[in-house]
Amino acid sequence: MDRVLMFDLDGTLTDSQEGIIKCVEYALQKINVEVADKSVLKKFLGPPLFDSFKTLFNLTDEVAKNAVEIYRERFSTIGKFENRVYDGIIPLLKRLRLYNNVLVVATSKPTVYAVDILNKYEIAKYFDLIVGSELNGERSKKSEIIQCVLEQLGVKEKRHIYMIGDRKEDIIGAKSCGVTSIGVEYGYGEDNELDKAGADYICATVGELTQFLTEADFDGENIVC
Repeated sequence: MDRVLMFDLDGTLTDSQEGIIKCVEYALQKINVEVADKSVLKKFLGPPLFDSFKTLFNLTDEVAKNAVEIYRERFSTIGKFENRVYDGIIPLLKRLRLYNNVLVVATSKPTVYAVDILNKYEIAKYFDLIVGSELNGERSKKSEIIQCVLEQLGVKEKRHIYMIGDRKEDIIGAKSCGVTSIGVEYGYGEDNELDKAGADYICATVGELTQFLTEADFDGENIVC
């Protein structure tokens, strides 16, 4: 098989911070949870929603599940489009399509929302496969999503399989599945988050990622572009 490039969505292909945070605030208000430090809301950018609601605010499973449902009330109609494609991403995808690459979106966001977003911003056409979580909470961990991609593509040899993302979950998921990880620092990760997670490669900007994916030979480990 040709090289498989799996891209995370939030913080990697698109800047979705506005929509996510507004929907989190909407949900927290509905369940009467006050947030003293609004900076904590940025921790929702990337990880599965249920996990974030539960751990960041010490909610029970039942309340966290309800918070996710309320979040989706706003996200499904408004929040998902409070979003933008990062500058340089479309030219990158166009260049990658000129080569023998299989392009995949691998996101913790529910597949139905990911498809809507990718279609809205006219980038769905560049991808061979879009895999996310299920609305019922199934397949929410990045390792499960990556494994689903590998199964759907019938991958046996993982030498040329790459996961590209901005959070530690992307790196940890890639390692769990035995595929190479490429961290991007222009997204939502905290300082040194990708390095601490053990990313095989790290690129600071979309421009560096473009250069790396189209020119680098992928030899070596823990390389910073």
